[in-house]
Amino acid sequence: MKLIELESVRSTNDYVKENAGSLVSPSMVVARAQTAGRGQRGNSWESEPGANLTFSVFVRLHGFPARRQFAVSEAVALAVADTLGAFGVEAKVKWPNDIYVGDRKICGILIEHSLMGAELMHTIAGAGVNVNQKRFLSPAPNPVSMWQLLGRETQLAAVRDEMVRRLESAFSRIADEEGRQRVHKEFSGRLWRGDGKAYPFRDTATGEAFEASIAGIDPDGPLHLRLVDGSMRGYLFKQVEFIL
Repeated sequence: MKLIELESVRSTNDYVKENAGSLVSPSMVVARAQTAGRGQRGNSWESEPGANLTFSVFVRLHGFPARRQFAVSEAVALAVADTLGAFGVEAKVKWPNDIYVGDRKICGILIEHSLMGAELMHTIAGAGVNVNQKRFLSPAPNPVSMWQLLGRETQLAAVRDEMVRRLESAFSRIADEEGRQRVHKEFSGRLWRGDGKAYPFRDTATGEAFEASIAGIDPDGPLHLRLVDGSMRGYLFKQVEFIL
């Protein structure tokens, strides 16, 4: 994987999009600082310059079916969680692809695909891993860093190098359907709040709050919830939210 290190950019995902025509696959763009880092739902991402690992990976997965694009999200989320595990931080994946330790968010992931017909043309996977940040000043309700969890600094270069290794492995694992099925099974087993217990959710269309347990996830992404009365509901991304 080619490594491109930058001092400052608006966001690494934007940089990759602007330079996609000249980037080799795979490439990782790492920025010391982002002036307009983005998260899911258009949210900003707080990251102290020089304290965290903020990056985007550009990859072309030749012949990859567009209908299986959620497998890329699963693979990237697992790679991030496994990287954290290598440094003693046990993390879970909050559907669809945030990374949590307990009830606190340690990493946000933003994945953007470019499609050509029924295949992926390329994918940009951006992530911000909270590594050595000691305090968070934004109104985000639940951030946490490796420093806060471990009580010590972790070398950013070591986290970056482990992330590269895990991502390279992740992309190779989803190159065929058999591998994608294995990754999906592993992803399903690493879900935050995936212990079969009922938790509070909110339907974003109606505002209804309800309790349900996670019953499963389809390989193409939808979340299936089992309500306390035994009935089932299925949701796409942004149609339902976890209540913390």
